[in-house]
Amino acid sequence: MIEEILPPVVAAEEAFADLPEATLFPAEQAAVAQAVAGRRAEFATVRHCARAALHRLGMPPAPILPGERRAPQWPPGIVGSMTHCTGYRAAALARERDLVAIGIDAELHGELPEGVLDLVAVDAERAMLSRLAAEDPKTCWDRLLFSAKESIYKAWYPLTGRWLDFADAQVTFEPAGQRFTTRILVPDMGTAGQRPEFTGRYLVRNGIVLTAVVVLQDAPATR
Repeated sequence: MIEEILPPVVAAEEAFADLPEATLFPAEQAAVAQAVAGRRAEFATVRHCARAALHRLGMPPAPILPGERRAPQWPPGIVGSMTHCTGYRAAALARERDLVAIGIDAELHGELPEGVLDLVAVDAERAMLSRLAAEDPKTCWDRLLFSAKESIYKAWYPLTGRWLDFADAQVTFEPAGQRFTTRILVPDMGTAGQRPEFTGRYLVRNGIVLTAVVVLQDAPATR
């Protein structure tokens, strides 16, 4: 499913259950040695997906360790993102010569727990969600907003090394094309290479919400 919302230069792999054949490098095993069995299984499966994507890009298998703020540390020349939720794991990778950054996220399709939307949405987004819910009540737009902001952060952080709070980005959904645009609300973005806007795509299918953001090499940087 995930490849439907990503450009052709991205190698994407997904799994709908933990894979018994998924194995870990010793350093990866050490990173989850204290985790419960379920966490170790999803950790291994999503990395199995990532290594399959590396293979499609002509790259050898490599350990993928969590770095600062748990961001994956990719091999040189590679950008990517990973995600997992109940019943779904995915990885999306590309070469740096093609893309600057990727962010993907998967969530179960259901309403957010009570009180979470207040933490996620800015005022303009709440008004938008009310309108969209009236037009399409079968879609959990609050969950979709949460997922979109997760994808935005996963693309933002490798570019900037800066935290991005939910209230620091304003998302606008375009249902006709299953797309969204984002305005970053962080002040003082004076470092070259930081993007004030991100665009993404979304898909809701089989009880799963998927969102993806890619930053192209020719995207204009702020100054």
